[in-house]
Amino acid sequence: MAADDQTTEQVETLFATPDLAGALESEPFRRFLDEVPTAIVVSEMRGRERIVYANPEFEKLSGLSAAEVEGEPWSVLHGLGNGDNAERRLDVAVVESNDCVGTFQIERAGREPALVEAYSNVIEHDDGTPAFRLAALVEVRHGPAQRQELEQRIHEKDALLQEIQHRVKNNLQMITALIRIEARTARGRMDTAPFDRLAGRIESIGLIYKLLSKDGHEDELDLGVYLSDIVSSVMHSYAVEGIRLNLKVDAYPVSVNVAMPTGLVVNELLTNALKHAFVGRDGGTITLHSLAESSGCRVIIADDGVGLPEGVEWPKPGKLGALIVKSLRDNAKADFRLESSPGKGTRVTIRFTRAASAPEVILR
Repeated sequence: MAADDQTTEQVETLFATPDLAGALESEPFRRFLDEVPTAIVVSEMRGRERIVYANPEFEKLSGLSAAEVEGEPWSVLHGLGNGDNAERRLDVAVVESNDCVGTFQIERAGREPALVEAYSNVIEHDDGTPAFRLAALVEVRHGPAQRQELEQRIHEKDALLQEIQHRVKNNLQMITALIRIEARTARGRMDTAPFDRLAGRIESIGLIYKLLSKDGHEDELDLGVYLSDIVSSVMHSYAVEGIRLNLKVDAYPVSVNVAMPTGLVVNELLTNALKHAFVGRDGGTITLHSLAESSGCRVIIADDGVGLPEGVEWPKPGKLGALIVKSLRDNAKADFRLESSPGKGTRVTIRFTRAASAPEVILR
């Protein structure tokens, strides 16, 4: 557990202590608070509310001694909100809010200001009347110097990741080229179709790294751009005369985990169409649409060719195509539908919702 999470849990546990009102009046409990590694301040709410206790951790954090704050109202705490709450005062927030009341910057004599998360809770007697107010201040370790160091480390990590993506892209390009060379060398001696199919699959994955390195993103890409690149690559590799392309793609950001199986499925279907859909015909049309909708995205891969032979299904169980489709369904919760009949072509429709396909948000 991270230190900040552990501290937050300690504060929440303290707030949930049974009969905390009675415990605060106990000298042993106050000695316990003296040892708590979190800044604690307690006020008594009978009559005019005044601070009655501050622990040593508060003294270290704030630069104020317990003697300076005891008997004083909350206005003795000098701090202003951070970020969106820049005009909010710490002393007012502690009184007006409960639980985590926000992030504040507190001034400290002779030292740099401290950035703290403030917590506040009213402790009641058994009859429900307010007895004490307990506030906790947890220092946020990422002050200006630490934040600059963190940003530098993130920048270095991003640069390293881009370098890795660049090397992976280059390696995949080399692997694809070697497979295609081997396939050309083996033609006439063996069936080279598996080589061509493997090269196409690897090239589809390589296109992902190309887009990631170009856009500077590490976890998302534009599905429309990605599928357009795949179409261009497949059409160039097979170069079948008389085949027209009906291409329409919308910009649609998706996570890499969704883009990769989608691209592999599109690569498989386009390759199948170019090799088998127009056998015995002078030409035809292949359609690829990737359409953004209010509920998500719809991808259509279709041809007006001969269709699947009677009794043939795609993907075939146990084959790699079936594994790719399963990955698409698992990663994007995709709905996958195939329609085909002899002489009427083949049409595959993939739908996935916006929530299932959206890139993950990474907080930094």
